[in-house]
Amino acid sequence: MLTKRQNLLETIKGGNPDRFVKQHEFLNMIPEAAFTMAGIPYIPGNTGKDPWGVTWQYPIGQIGAFPVHDAEHTVVKDITKWQKYVKKPVIPTSDEAWAPALAHAKVIDRNEEFLTAMVYPGVFDMTHNLMGMENALMAFYEEPEAMHELLACITEFYLDFARAVIDRLHPDALFQHDDWGSSINSFLSPEMFNEFIVPCYKKIYGFYKANGVQLIVHHSDSYAANLVPAMIEMGIDIYQGVMNSNNIPELIKQYGGKISFMGGIQSGDVDAPGWTKEIVAEAVENACQTNGKLNYIPCITHAGPKSHFPGVYEAINTEIDRMSKILF
Repeated sequence: MLTKRQNLLETIKGGNPDRFVKQHEFLNMIPEAAFTMAGIPYIPGNTGKDPWGVTWQYPIGQIGAFPVHDAEHTVVKDITKWQKYVKKPVIPTSDEAWAPALAHAKVIDRNEEFLTAMVYPGVFDMTHNLMGMENALMAFYEEPEAMHELLACITEFYLDFARAVIDRLHPDALFQHDDWGSSINSFLSPEMFNEFIVPCYKKIYGFYKANGVQLIVHHSDSYAANLVPAMIEMGIDIYQGVMNSNNIPELIKQYGGKISFMGGIQSGDVDAPGWTKEIVAEAVENACQTNGKLNYIPCITHAGPKSHFPGVYEAINTEIDRMSKILF
């Protein structure tokens, strides 16, 4: 029987896996080093402030935290004066700050799993976190020079983090969050995405790959089929969060061998009030039967090895095991 790591590599290389990869099982993520996520609340009813000064609220009854973009809390109030509002955060350097992450890293069996750095939010996420989605999207059109400058600042921060995490933890995988679209289209056209976003990630992912990181897993639970060529150019190995609106079988047919696809089990369908094991079983069976064994990993579409409603993530794993017995 292949290890989780071996089975993943056989799957994404179009080789001979002996079962379906079971969601995020091959990634041992290090949340203790997720300094980019500091201050974002993870308990309903709480408010926090991230390293960029963005205020986040986690409303009771919702499934996650959201940036606050009223007149008082919006960080970048004028994109042409972004330097007035934005200060690049400093990554912690003390041994004390890194000690929990190092302790976690020491117990990971790298023959079994990838030691995985995790980054949230992403480069595009940060533009609208700082100024709101509408203002960010308009700024790409109306103030491209200022947006290029802001993106350069954001990119340098993520390179700062990459240098620190590589120096301390020597990860062999990266899990990067950056949502690039709605369920039906990308937020930016491919042309604009290529101009603004691709150069940022070529620098970031290129740095990781040049320093021992074998696997880049990028999360965007959205439609992004029109951006897959750009993902390949960036150096992404696995597009995680791929929704069914992307026509996953067609993506595998066209791009399999260059990139793999992780998702196909819609969070909104299975990770919801009133979920049942029957609903989960149907979704997993459809995903595995439709998308096949190679260059595809059945997975819930949201980011990370969790579910918002208790038991859903584990039920998906159980059903993936069942489908492995049927199809392998």
